Amino acid sequence: MGLKVNLKDNERIIVNGAVLRASGRVTVEIENRAVILRGSEFMLAEDATTPARQLYHSTMMAYIDEEQRAGHQDQIIARVREVIGEAPSIETAALCVSFAHKVACSDYYTALADCRDLIALEDAQVASV
Repeated sequence: MGLKVNLKDNERIIVNGAVLRASGRVTVEIENRAVILRGSEFMLAEDATTPARQLYHSTMMAYIDEEQRAGHQDQIIARVREVIGEAPSIETAALCVSFAHKVACSDYYTALADCRDLIALEDAQVASV
């Protein structure tokens, strides 16, 4: 059994680097292993305005752009240092360790979840100032 993805009209999904847009409401079933990123999980470069968002963007690019992965991995290392330097807390450090383990295992998709948590921490820190 494959992965079923429900898409709304005009919703985008990236499958193995190709951007697909739904024309009407559709269900797509992915029957083999593929690199998949839903439109809501995609971040444009211009939206990566903070260290945690830049980390998310670099990780997303490493996930969807296998040909340039080495360059994206270099960016990931630099961004992790920035995130830790910006908010040196136990929670940030724990998320960064979890994130680094996932990236080391080439599990970029689940590493993106840690990035979303880091973005939430970053947003909370900014809101409290």
